[in-house]
Amino acid sequence: MLQRAIDSVLQQSLPPREIIVVDDGSTDASRELVTHIQQRIADTGGGEACPQPRIHYLYQCNSGVSAARNRGIRHASGEWLAFLDSDDAWLPRKLETQAELIARHPGRRLCHTQEQWIRDGMRINQMKKHRKSGGAIFPLCLPLCVISPSSVMIHRSLFDDVGLFDEKLPACEDYDLWLRICAHEEVLYVDTPLLLKYGGHGDQLSRSFWGMDRFRLQALQKILRDP
Repeated sequence: MLQRAIDSVLQQSLPPREIIVVDDGSTDASRELVTHIQQRIADTGGGEACPQPRIHYLYQCNSGVSAARNRGIRHASGEWLAFLDSDDAWLPRKLETQAELIARHPGRRLCHTQEQWIRDGMRINQMKKHRKSGGAIFPLCLPLCVISPSSVMIHRSLFDDVGLFDEKLPACEDYDLWLRICAHEEVLYVDTPLLLKYGGHGDQLSRSFWGMDRFRLQALQKILRDP
């Protein structure tokens, strides 16, 4: 899955400045895979007309998804950041389409996209409650998570204003962050699927914890205490 994810970034019509792979204490061959991709890029180059982004590999002892994303944020040099979970993949015009929309709406600091769901190799339809949208979406963020981290392009100044991912939350950390952002910000939305979300595999984070609503309740308590 990691190979598929990185390849989907390398195939973007608008190449990123850099790719940061945060290895959150894996026990597989992730390091060797990234090293192989780094060597492949070094061997093929791409030239001035098609420069290839540099891949940074960061290893840490297993600390959870929030700590991993936060480390990537701190390490990143860019003004705009995009996330990609290792079991997802971007479609080729994802970054370009979002960058064009952001350029037309200066001042907006978060953009997300529609997505396609694939489970056990089959495309499945989303339910109405998962419908995505843009604008002032805070009320829509309350019942459930309506922004996928892998679809987001976000200006780093937002983290200065609302903070990073909450490392105390082992899950629903994205729900918590979108609440904090959307309580104050309108968001941009691309109503075109630009992300492939793969499900059905046994090590999905959403399958790792019982009672996911207990983490959403913690996030709601936090937002109620926020003046």
